[in-house]
Amino acid sequence: MARMQTEGKITALYERLSRDDDLTGDSNSIINQKKYLEAYAAQQGYENVVHYTDDGWSGGNFERPAWKRLIADIEAGKVAHVLCKDMSRIGRDYLQTGFYTEVMFRQHGVHFIAIANNVDSNDQTSNEFIPFLNIMNEWYLRDLSRKQKTAIRVKGESGKRTTNSAIYGYRKDPNDKHKWIIDEEAAAVVRRIFQLTIEGYGPYEIARMLFDDKIEAPAVYFARRGIGMWKNKEDFPSPYNWSGYIVGTILSKPEYMGDTVNFRSHKESYKDKTSVPNPKEDWLIFKDTHEPIVDRETWELAQKLRKTPKRIDTFGVANPLTGLVYCADCGEKMYNHRHRGNPEKGVYPSDFFDCSTYTLSRQKRYKACKGHFITTKALRTLILETIRTVSTYAISNPEEFFEKVRAASQIRQQDAAKDVRRKLNKDRKRRDELDGIIKKLYESFAIGRISAERFDSLLADYEAEQKELDISVAEAEARIASFEEDSARAEQFLSLAKKYTDFSELTTPMINEFIEKIIVHAPEKVDGERVQQVDIYLSFIGQFELPALELTPEEEKRQEQLRRHRIKSRERYQQIKAGERSIGDPYVCTCKYCGKEFEAKRSDALYCSHNCQAKYYRQRDAEQRSRECTCQNCGKVFLTTRSDKKYCSDECRYEAQIKRKVEQRAEKEKATVPRIGSIEEVNAAQDAAEEKIA
Repeated sequence: MARMQTEGKITALYERLSRDDDLTGDSNSIINQKKYLEAYAAQQGYENVVHYTDDGWSGGNFERPAWKRLIADIEAGKVAHVLCKDMSRIGRDYLQTGFYTEVMFRQHGVHFIAIANNVDSNDQTSNEFIPFLNIMNEWYLRDLSRKQKTAIRVKGESGKRTTNSAIYGYRKDPNDKHKWIIDEEAAAVVRRIFQLTIEGYGPYEIARMLFDDKIEAPAVYFARRGIGMWKNKEDFPSPYNWSGYIVGTILSKPEYMGDTVNFRSHKESYKDKTSVPNPKEDWLIFKDTHEPIVDRETWELAQKLRKTPKRIDTFGVANPLTGLVYCADCGEKMYNHRHRGNPEKGVYPSDFFDCSTYTLSRQKRYKACKGHFITTKALRTLILETIRTVSTYAISNPEEFFEKVRAASQIRQQDAAKDVRRKLNKDRKRRDELDGIIKKLYESFAIGRISAERFDSLLADYEAEQKELDISVAEAEARIASFEEDSARAEQFLSLAKKYTDFSELTTPMINEFIEKIIVHAPEKVDGERVQQVDIYLSFIGQFELPALELTPEEEKRQEQLRRHRIKSRERYQQIKAGERSIGDPYVCTCKYCGKEFEAKRSDALYCSHNCQAKYYRQRDAEQRSRECTCQNCGKVFLTTRSDKKYCSDECRYEAQIKRKVEQRAEKEKATVPRIGSIEEVNAAQDAAEEKIA
């Protein structure tokens, strides 16, 4: 009966070999396993033999392709016998191995044999040792995993990479598998991602740009070159499917500035297939181990920009100053308020910053801090002027610039070092006191003055406080060690200033690279004018004070014009506020050229017409072209605006003309008087005339 049920079914010969098994010798090789199983099947008279082979698969993984195909055939009722060399070939997880061999095979009427272990499912006495065999096989895998973890830990702590493949932008050196070299094609994309971040674009915007430019995603890029988990895949329906997550991952990797990072993740158990990320404080980082794709300053700037999200409002672009402007009083960030406005309804466009604490308190109807209103236009003007003047000064006077940076650094370090040293001495003293207290506590407990519960409670409190003090002392010592004169920051700023050749317009990359933070103070009234202090801290050098510069007459004139303009603006605002005039009413102004009064929509209008404006500028330009000239008639020195002016007046020009005509007439008369020749010439001429007549 049993023989009738097995007719037409196959005898499955299962072979498996992992990399670790391969190290033990040729006895476990796939070829030897096949020969061994075929010989046994022929000896027992099993027919219709089919091999199921998993080469290079671990026994702890039951997602093996040949094993899954075998299970599918068993569930379909195609298999009568399953033969393997030993129980470890089935697997090294004793729970799953026991489920298949003792439960599933029996349910489907499959005869199972592990030849080397003398296991036969038809022989009940041989099955008694199967659980112990499975446990020993798993113990082998557990021990092997422990040894591998130790080897990886030793390798990672020595500075060698624990990863098997290079990240996007690098490739392994053909001559040294532990060395990374730059893959220029992918590295160009990485540099572009960092540059776009500095220009103010977010990860999702960058991903959209890369998609539009049809740049292959990292997984597809590796697969095309036979690298990674998709190396055998040929069809990619969305090869340019970049995402904000992929861009963010690239931006966060310290490897792009030349560092090696080990122990990013770990597995809780050797049975787990997914890794658990480690906290960043558990990472082991080795700096400058390979050639960087981006410099360290660019990478750190990208991390800084990613911490502050840029909100894109109805203007369509984010304000690049967001996250850089702080209130001088409460220290909180200042909010950016922007509105397109609607002039038809009397609502005009606005773009300004104000203290976030003050704004939120007004919304919740309580008072906190105060208004620090400042327009974005004013901030951008101050920033551009600061960057331009400091950069120009640094480039033209590098030695003086270095001296000023070092001097300012020493002052700041001295002030900060005093506070840090004071706190350090206090913490050290308290730590020493705790050592004495803990010793006395042990003595009190030893002689029975306090109970064990009281001793444990006090000891835990003192030890916790001592640990906090140890951390505080270590941080303070590190800060004091860093309080040294360092001119590297000045050199970094100088190289940044030389990077830009045009300071005529403030761009987003300039803001992100030059500006560290901006401190805005509350406005004050000085001599009737609104005055507001703004402290601009530049990258590498902080707040830099330039030497006082003397204004030229032209600059003083410009400052006076701006002052008069501010006065007129305040007067106009007060008139509108008092109801004396409304928005849109014309102003009565005086023409700067002809002196005629006229009506205009602006209070600062200067000319009654374009003709007067053109005449004024022609007159001003002529005055600028004026030069000294000597009259060619009387020799008098006079001023003229024309390049061809020769005479000081019309009288001199008329006299010179008369003189020139008299001279021309005399020369003409002299040229027309006949010349009298010699006697010989006259006789010769007469003879010639007589011969001609004859």
